[in-house]
Amino acid sequence: MTFGSKETRRKRLAELLIEKSYREGDFTLTSGRKSDYYFDCKQTALHPEGGYLLGKLLLAEALAFGESIHGVGGMTLGADPLVTSVSVLSYADVLAGRVNARPLPAFIVRKKPKGHGTDQYLEGLANFPAGARVVMLEDVVTTGGTLLTACERVAAAGLRVAGIVCVLDRQEGGAEAISKAGYRLVSLFTRSSLLEAAGRR
Repeated sequence: MTFGSKETRRKRLAELLIEKSYREGDFTLTSGRKSDYYFDCKQTALHPEGGYLLGKLLLAEALAFGESIHGVGGMTLGADPLVTSVSVLSYADVLAGRVNARPLPAFIVRKKPKGHGTDQYLEGLANFPAGARVVMLEDVVTTGGTLLTACERVAAAGLRVAGIVCVLDRQEGGAEAISKAGYRLVSLFTRSSLLEAAGRR
């Protein structure tokens, strides 16, 4: 099933996300808001099949931003397995001789500067030329505040954010804030589409 069409992969990923990452109940989110569900994407991203499926689907969305995309990045910790999977799978596609495949290096945005050495926010910057166009990856978007902070740090490091791809858009104002800041957000799922794809509704 894993090696099927994009829709087959999306359905299987939804099933894994529901099984491993989606919980209903009474939760307080990072933003301080209350929610009747919680989404912990890392549980799926660190699973071998889940990481593969996330990498394949996120890679396709990142490449859809155009041939000038040089790589992918995201804020630690949620984006760490996502950017790694996308980068490794992009090179696997090159080795397999797939049409339009190209290697995409990855970077990680720290929450705080390193504090020693280069004292920088971005790890992996040596793989990117100045002004390179990149796609930001995110596990879940709620208000968009953390993601926009990451984008500011990426711009300050001399890279250009061409777009953003997230696994889940909670549809709680984040997409609007991101759009207002001048970025385009693409999401693999919303809550309703995730449940539908997994056959829950």
